[in-house]
This record gives sequence, structure tokens and C-alpha cells, in this order.
Amino acid sequence: MIRVDRRHFENFDFVLLLLILLVCGMALFNLYSASYPPKPYGTPPYLKQAYFFLMGAACCLFILSFDYNDLHIWNYPFYFSVVILLLLSYVVGSKAGGAQRWIDLGFFNLQPSEPAKLMLVISLASYYSRKEVIDGYNLKQLIMPILLTGLPFLLILMQPDLGTALMLGIIFVSMTLFVKVKFSTIATLGSTALAVVVIAWEKLLRPYQKQRIQTFLNPEQDVMGSGYQIFQSKIAVGSGGKFGKGYMEGTQGHLHFLPERHTDFAFSVWGEEWGFVGCLFFLGCYFSMLLWGLYVAMNARDRFGVLLAYGIVMLIFWQAVINLLMILGFLPVVGIPLPLVSYGGSSLLTTVAALGILMNVRMRRFQTHNPQARST
Repeated sequence: MIRVDRRHFENFDFVLLLLILLVCGMALFNLYSASYPPKPYGTPPYLKQAYFFLMGAACCLFILSFDYNDLHIWNYPFYFSVVILLLLSYVVGSKAGGAQRWIDLGFFNLQPSEPAKLMLVISLASYYSRKEVIDGYNLKQLIMPILLTGLPFLLILMQPDLGTALMLGIIFVSMTLFVKVKFSTIATLGSTALAVVVIAWEKLLRPYQKQRIQTFLNPEQDVMGSGYQIFQSKIAVGSGGKFGKGYMEGTQGHLHFLPERHTDFAFSVWGEEWGFVGCLFFLGCYFSMLLWGLYVAMNARDRFGVLLAYGIVMLIFWQAVINLLMILGFLPVVGIPLPLVSYGGSSLLTTVAALGILMNVRMRRFQTHNPQARST
């Protein structure tokens, strides 16, 4: 139900909005350079991304019109809708690069694994807020969160999309450790995870996935083949020097040495054109946005708001860290985008929707919360 209150406007988070607009503005300028010159056919990526930003803004306005505690109710249909979309991607999904991850909606290709990340944050926040345990969760109490994570994890892993599947695992670990887990439970889950990694390496990982990890450990062994992306990315970032080569003057990107320069390696283009100082400014704005998100979590009015805000910050933070370490050669290339920066409609809309929920938590921090009213 939509509720309008004058205090909603008084408590609107203009600081967070300013940081988001600043990051999105720099991202669009960078995408224009990364996709230049435009192809003689089709809509340029930067223009498509601008349309997605506008769609995301409309989505934010819709999200802000509702109390975030209504997500307790919407959580279940949202979860099953995403699971159905993941299943549909196997039936009607389009293929690219050996993976079947996208559903053609006409105006853009939806990648269901992207909203699955936000869906998991909402589901875990709802569960942990309703099933609070003072002395720490034991293994039995974590069965439901494990099942909530495991179903989409397996569906995404089968696409195959190892990077996104691992992100679901990282979200689960981040939020579960935050709510406090007994040490014996951590030891059990840790040893189980280690065993799964060994089995996955021997039985589940595909040859190209193993190759990515081997390339990460020794990228110089095949710089013209499997190590080409990381090698060219490191050259692009390193050649930027202190102040960069100038906007749209990057040679690695514009001479097409750098692959996927508008998606996974978008920040490599920024590093080459703006240099070390430009990277510091961009990352300062980006991580200030996330630090402010933690401030929102600390000042939320209830446990659900705290967990929602924290989970959203972790969702964006870990994707950003993995992407940045990936382009610098410290992690294997796993196809994790830099939220708000890498080109992609599904990723962008999911991230903007998540930030809309974060602003919703901040905007309603003055309200009192009646647990009994929300449990019915």
C-alpha cells in the first residue's frame, strides 16, 4: 500500500542520491569512450545504458513509494518469480559464448541471474529478521537459508555462470556471518565448502573454467591466448600513469587491443584515460557511496532494515572488488561486472533497484515498526 508522509521528503537521502548520480555520470562518460567509434548500425551501448538509467530511475520512484517492510510479503513471489525465470532461460533463453543465460524481452535481453542476487539479499534479510537467534545460529537453523541460496545457485551454475553463482555464495556468507553463527557451525560449513571445492575442480568445472584459474595463476604462459584479456587490461591501467592519456585518447581501448572494454573491463578504459589520480577520485566516490550505505544500515529503524541495507552494500561491494581485482590480474576472469559502470541492462537495473531499497530504508528511519502488524 502506498503511503505519503511529509517526513518522507524531509528524510530523503540527498547525500546518497548525489553520490549515485556522480558515479553514474562518470560511468556514462566512460562508456561513451569505451564504445567509440559507434557501429554504423544499432543503438550505441552508451545510449542504451542511458535508457536503462532512466528505467532504473522510474523503478526507484516506485520502490520509494512503498514501505520496505512490505518486502516481507513480496519476498515469496519475488523469489519464485526469479526461480521460474531461471528455469525459463533453459527453455526459451538465447545462447551466447556457450552459455544460455538470457531471455529476449524484445526491448532488451533479461539475464535472470542478475535479479537473483537482489532476490537472495531480500530473502535472507527477511528470514534472519524474523528468526532472530541471540547466541548464534546453529546448522539446523541455517538449513532454510542454505536451501534459499542453493536452489538459484545450482540453476545459475548449470547455465553455466560460475562467477554469478559464486556471488550468491558470497552474499550468503557475508550476511550469515553478520547475524552471528556458532563457531562449530562455521567449522562444519567451512570444511564442507573445502570438500566441495576439491570435488568441483575434479568433477564439475569445465575445461575453460579450469583454464581461467590456471591463467590467473600464470597469465604469462599464454599472453596471446587465454591470458590475453588480463595482459591487455594490465597494460591499459599501467599505461595511464599519474594523470592518464586524456579522455578518448586511450590507445589500448580505441585500437581494440582491450577486449570487452565496455563490459567487464570498463574500468581499464577509465584507468588508461584518467590515470592514477582519476582512479583515486572515481574509487573515492564509489566507495564513499558504499560507506554511506553502511551508515544507512547502522541507523535503520529495525533489524530487517539493517540486514537489507547491509546485504545491498555487500552485494555491490563484492562485485566491485572482484571486478577491480580481476582487471588488475589478482583474480581470474569470471565475468563479474562493475555495478553501475559495466554495460548491461540486467545488472544496471538490479543495482539501481537495490540502491532504491537502500534509499527507502534511509527515508523511513523515523517510523516506528510494529512486528506484529508485519507478521500477519
